[in-house]
Amino acid sequence: MQQPRWRQLPSSSHTVALASLVAFGTQVVFALLMLRLFTPQEVGEFSLLSQIGFFWMTLALAQAPLSLLANAHAPANDALRSAWRSSLQRGLWLLPLAAAAVWLSGLNAGSALLWVLLLAVCQMAWVLAQSFTLRVGTRWQQATVRVVPPLTAALTALGGAWMAWSGPTLVWSAVLGYAVGAAWLAPAWQATPDAHAQHLPHMPINPAPVHTQSDPRSARLRFAHTLSDALLATCLVVVWQRLYGAQDTGWLTALLRVLGFVPALVHMAWAQVVLAQGHAPQHLHPRRTAGLLGLVAAACVVGLGWVCTLALEWHWLDTRWTGIWIYIVPVAGWQVGACLLAAFSHRPFQTHAAVRYSWACIALTCVQAVVLWGPVLASSTPDAAQHIVTFASVSGLGLLALTVWVARLR
Repeated sequence: MQQPRWRQLPSSSHTVALASLVAFGTQVVFALLMLRLFTPQEVGEFSLLSQIGFFWMTLALAQAPLSLLANAHAPANDALRSAWRSSLQRGLWLLPLAAAAVWLSGLNAGSALLWVLLLAVCQMAWVLAQSFTLRVGTRWQQATVRVVPPLTAALTALGGAWMAWSGPTLVWSAVLGYAVGAAWLAPAWQATPDAHAQHLPHMPINPAPVHTQSDPRSARLRFAHTLSDALLATCLVVVWQRLYGAQDTGWLTALLRVLGFVPALVHMAWAQVVLAQGHAPQHLHPRRTAGLLGLVAAACVVGLGWVCTLALEWHWLDTRWTGIWIYIVPVAGWQVGACLLAAFSHRPFQTHAAVRYSWACIALTCVQAVVLWGPVLASSTPDAAQHIVTFASVSGLGLLALTVWVARLR
């Protein structure tokens, strides 16, 4: 009897998917705690700080975690140490850019910049640790590196709200969670190659020829791709804060935190695992499996949007969150497109199309930026509902077009 399709996925996919689901659920709880226990203004300020930190961290990494997986033929320890050093160097050069973003946000420059740096450095280490353990770690390590950090952050936020801590409780919680995740980088400096060899039976490395998969993009192109993505995400928060205030920013960013977890889950549990192993399992039809996973993830996004709607209908949320209504449908449609692209995001690295893929993503980001900044450049303030519908529609259709192109690559 043939096994169900989900049982035919790589065993590491099962581990990472289950761990990511637990981490996803924990982060959903964290997002719901923000809605329930903190004011929209507190959520908006935390989202602004975390987004600037994410922007700084993402630029500093310049897609190093993805290259660490795509270049599976390179020794993991050496590749990890090299990625960490180069990321820190880029981070130092980019420090003035992070400071400028903090200044433009209107927050207290000194304390806000310190929080941003703590968030960025700890999160950078955690992101690298996830790719590193996917290459050489046991399944237990692959699971715990994903589950423990968000659980730590959620418990810290809950404890802080219950004990009525003064100060930025949400920021403290996030920094602590990322710092715990960074601990999984320690084996890269402590263990010898022989010590890592004992993990290979648990996580087989690419048995396929090296030329079948690689990341041939130059450092400049990887940085440009990363810059475009991070700049757009940061500008979204900054523009919303500027045009509509902290409350609307809190509504939008909280919803993005909930719905945006799904495409991230697909990328971690499917695309990254296939890249780490160097090839898709031979018993699977890669494009058909990726398409099915993308559709299931899209259905999950729709379901989560419906849950958010019910939470408002049943008055589970405070009345101050009723304004989130206008964001549910457009953001859900946008994230549906993100799910479909995430399911096929490994294909460019297996079809020698990584360079073209990066340029296509950069072009889409430029179109999104024009739609986002249009009202600011025109010195007008449109209705927030109209603005998000336009932006999300352009984003979703662009991601769908990219998905169709990537899926047809051979």
